[in-house]
Amino acid sequence: YHRNVFWFLLSSHLRCNMSNEVVVILDAGSQYGKIIDRRVRELNVLTDLLPLQTSASAIKEIGCKCIIISGGPSSVHQGEAPEFDSEIFNLGLPVLGICYGMQLINQVFGGTVATTEFREDGQFETELDKSCALFKGLDVSCQTVLLTHGDSVQTVAKDFSVVGKSDALVTAIANKAKNIYGVQFHPEVDLTVCGKQVMKNFLYDISGLKGSYTVTSREEACIQQIKTTIGKSKVLVLVSGGVDSTVLATLCYKALDATQVVAIHVDNGFMRKNESQEVLKALKLVNVDVKLVNASNTFYNSTTTLYVKHAKHKVNSRVLCQTLYPEEKRKIIGDTFMNIVDSEAHALGLTIDDCFLAQGTLRPDLIESASKLVSSNADAIKTHHNDTELVRALRARGRVLEPLRDFHKDEVRMLGRRLGLPEDLLMRQPFPGPGLAIRVLCAEEPFLCPEFSHTQTVLRLLAAYSNSINKPHALLQKIHAIISSEQEREKLQKYTDRFPMKAVLLPIKSVGVQGDGRTYSYVVGLSSPDPKPDWEALFFMAKTIPRICHNVNRITYIFGNVVSEQIQDITPTVLSFNVLSTLRQCDHVAHSVLVKRNLVKSISQMPVVLLPLHFDRNMLFRGPSCQRSVVIRPFITNDFMTGLAAYPGTHIPEDAVLEIATSIKKVPGISRVLYDLTSKPPGTTEWE
Repeated sequence: YHRNVFWFLLSSHLRCNMSNEVVVILDAGSQYGKIIDRRVRELNVLTDLLPLQTSASAIKEIGCKCIIISGGPSSVHQGEAPEFDSEIFNLGLPVLGICYGMQLINQVFGGTVATTEFREDGQFETELDKSCALFKGLDVSCQTVLLTHGDSVQTVAKDFSVVGKSDALVTAIANKAKNIYGVQFHPEVDLTVCGKQVMKNFLYDISGLKGSYTVTSREEACIQQIKTTIGKSKVLVLVSGGVDSTVLATLCYKALDATQVVAIHVDNGFMRKNESQEVLKALKLVNVDVKLVNASNTFYNSTTTLYVKHAKHKVNSRVLCQTLYPEEKRKIIGDTFMNIVDSEAHALGLTIDDCFLAQGTLRPDLIESASKLVSSNADAIKTHHNDTELVRALRARGRVLEPLRDFHKDEVRMLGRRLGLPEDLLMRQPFPGPGLAIRVLCAEEPFLCPEFSHTQTVLRLLAAYSNSINKPHALLQKIHAIISSEQEREKLQKYTDRFPMKAVLLPIKSVGVQGDGRTYSYVVGLSSPDPKPDWEALFFMAKTIPRICHNVNRITYIFGNVVSEQIQDITPTVLSFNVLSTLRQCDHVAHSVLVKRNLVKSISQMPVVLLPLHFDRNMLFRGPSCQRSVVIRPFITNDFMTGLAAYPGTHIPEDAVLEIATSIKKVPGISRVLYDLTSKPPGTTEWE
C-alpha cells in the first residue's frame, strides 16, 4: 500500500510541473471512480486518483486545487469501512463528496447516516436548489440522476444546508462557507443528465480552475509506450476480433517491426456462429496477420485451482463443461486461456522471459474485476479474463503490455478512427471474452432461499396494486413506507390498472451491481393476459421492484400468454455441446434481425442468454422440465459502466423486438422468450 502511494505521489509531483491545476480524487471503491477521473479530464483538468487513506499532508504536498471523494461499496457504519484522514477538511480546499463521499462528509461534521428499509439503484428524479453554486446554470430544478445507495442522510450536519431532495431522501448538501459539497447521486455518469454541468460548476466556479490542461496525443503516447516496453523483444498479441484487441494489434504493427509482432486468435468453443472465421477475415482487411488456435476441446474439459476464501485453502474446480457458478466459469476460462497462450508461445520458440504479452484491457475491465491498478477499495463485480491471477502475476514481473488500460470503449473507437480502421469494425458490438459460456445460466437445482415465498407475496401485491389497495394487506404498509410519494403510488395504481400483470419470482440468480457492490440475486418475470406489451408500465415496474425487494436485481418481461403458475423447478443445464448449439442458433437469429434492419450501430450491445426455465408445462401430466428459455438484452450505453435497457419504440423499433422474439421461439427446445427491462445498475450488462 505505502509503495503504491509513493508512486502515486511521485507521479503527481512530476505532473505538477506540467500544470498547476490538479484535482485529487480520493477513491473509496466506486465502480465509477475512473469515470470521475475521465469526466474531469474531459473538462481539461489534470487529476490524481489516490486511495481514500491518503493523508492530508500528502495531499498538501501535491498542491492540488480541490478534492473529490468517490462513492464506494462500504457503509460508514461498517467496522471495515476504509480509513481516511479527516484533516483533509482543514486544508481549506473545496471538497465534493459523491454518494459514500457525501455520507462520510455528513458524518464527520456531526450529522447522522442511517441504513433504511429501501435502496435505490437506477435513474430517479430529484429537486436541486439552482441558487446553490454547484447547480448553477441548470435549465430546470427537477433533474434525472443515477442513485446507487442503501444508506442515506438521516440528520444533516451542523452548518450544512439541504440543496437537493427526492421526496424524503436528501440528495445534496452544502456548506458554502467551507466550500464543501455532497451529492447522493453520481454526476460523473451519463445516466445523470446534468452531471457534466455539476462537475464543471465544482471545478470552474467553486474551485476556480481554468481548464488549462490539455492531454497530448494519446495515440503518440501509446506508440511510445509500446516502443519503450518492447524494445527489440517480441510481443504476443491476443486478438479476439473485438474493437479493443484490433486497435491494440494495429498500434503494435505501427510501433514495431512486423517481425516482432505475433498475433493469435484463440477459438475457445464459445464463439458466436462463424465468429472466428469472420474475425480473421476482418483483421486481414486491415493487414493484421493472425494465427487461429482451435482449442474448443481443451476448454470444455479444463479445470483450475480455486481459492476458498473463508476456508483459506485451495481446491480443484469441476471441469468447465460441468461447472455451475459464473465466477468459477470465468476463472477456469481465464486460466485455461493463459495456459494455451503459454503453450503457443513455447511452440513458436518464445518464453515469457524473452517476449511480452499484449492484451486490449480497458479501464472498465479493471474496475469491475477490482484490480489494484485502479482501486484499492472496489468490490469485484466479475473476474475479467484479462485480469486473472495469472495475468496479475505476469504484470508484477513487468511482462504484460496494456497501452489501452486507461481508455474507455468510446475512446478506443476514437483512437481506432485516427488509425484508419473501418467504421464497421470499430462499431462491432462488444462480445465477452468467455463468450457464450457466460450467457448460459447453468444450474442443477432451483434457487429457492427462505425469502422466496415472502418476496413472491410482495411481488403479487405490487403487480396487482390497483386491486391490492382495496384489500388491505400487512405487507402494503412496507410498500407504502418505501413508495411514500402520492404521485408514485398514483402511477403504480394507474399502470397496474390499465395493464394487468402477473409477477413471478424465477428460481434462478443473475449478477448485478447495487450500491457499488456485487450482488447475486433473484430475477422477476412480468407477464400479462394483454398480448400487446405496455412498455411504459413495464419499465416503471422494473425501476420500482428492486427498491422494495432488495434480493432482486433484474426484471424481465415474458412474451406470450400470462404466466399464472409459480415455477419452482429448473431444467438441469451445463455447458454441453447441445446447450451451446441451441444458444448459438438463438444468438444468430437475434443478431441477424439487427443486421437486416440496420440496427447494429443504434444498440450498444445485445446479450442473448439461455435460462434453465421451462414454462407452460401440462398441469394434468406434469412431465420433467426439459426445455429452456431465452432472454434478450438490447442495451444502450456510452460509458460502458452504466446504461439503460433499450426502450422499444424509442431506442429500438418495437416490431424489431417482436420479430426477434418470434424468431427465437421457433428454435427447437425453446419454451419462452423474455426481455430484460433492467438498467445498469442494478443489473450488470451481462447476466453472469
